[in-house]
Amino acid sequence: MSKLIRAITTDGGIVAFGIDSKSIVERASEIHKPSAVVAAALGRLLTAASIMGIMLKGKDNTVTVRLNGDGPAGHITAVADSNGNVRGFADNPYVDLPLNQYGKLDVSGAVGKKGTVFVAKDLNLKEPYVGQTPLISGEVAEDITGYFATSEQVPTICALGVLVDTDHSIKAAGGYIVQLLPFTDDSVIDRLENNIKDIKSITTMLDSGMTPEDILRKVLDGFEVEILDTAEVEYECNCSDERVKRALISLGKEELQNMIDEQGGAEVTCQFCDKIYKYTKSDLEAIKNSK
Repeated sequence: MSKLIRAITTDGGIVAFGIDSKSIVERASEIHKPSAVVAAALGRLLTAASIMGIMLKGKDNTVTVRLNGDGPAGHITAVADSNGNVRGFADNPYVDLPLNQYGKLDVSGAVGKKGTVFVAKDLNLKEPYVGQTPLISGEVAEDITGYFATSEQVPTICALGVLVDTDHSIKAAGGYIVQLLPFTDDSVIDRLENNIKDIKSITTMLDSGMTPEDILRKVLDGFEVEILDTAEVEYECNCSDERVKRALISLGKEELQNMIDEQGGAEVTCQFCDKIYKYTKSDLEAIKNSK
């Protein structure tokens, strides 16, 4: 499992989250078999969504984060629960692009630089909370930072990274989100900015053996840090036969009858885990009549 921690500075000015998400990104790559650049893009979004899930208050709350970019990967989606467990997919996981000008995977090229960051939080209210902000770079971390600053008006520092090895295995993955609480003193902001100015990349730190706690203490150097809790999180899909049947029922009797007449059955593949649900003609008849 991946490890996610939540911390706060003892002066109450900063709350921080750090995660080693290697196992999450490995599982996503096993399921979707993406190209290296899409593994990096999806992995970064899964990492951010896991942290955003832990931020939720309610037991059954969920958050959906989607990058609606104009790049060839299409929409990239991640959904997390309030325990930080997460699942996701990219519309086109097989995009292959040349390395960028820095010799790195061209995540921005795969995601696109034009489009939106869409966030929906299901807080068990009548309507979900929905926020949408423009993509900034397509590099994911900057886009998540922009979302928090604009939509939730929370000053945020976000770093995300996925290190894909030459054999396309995931060598390291993780990230951190640091947020300033209201009325934080300017001197705190200055110290934090100075800390992150020359800090190494998240994947470099993880690959060297640093833990999420080590990384947060590095980011928050000079502050007294209290670790509030630690969670084990994983790639987890909640699809089920019952959920798929409810989705089929929602199509309506007419559409179900068309499927019976034209296809004689149905095959539904979960976008998140690629599990296949098969329904015979008699199954569809029973589903249609159950409404």
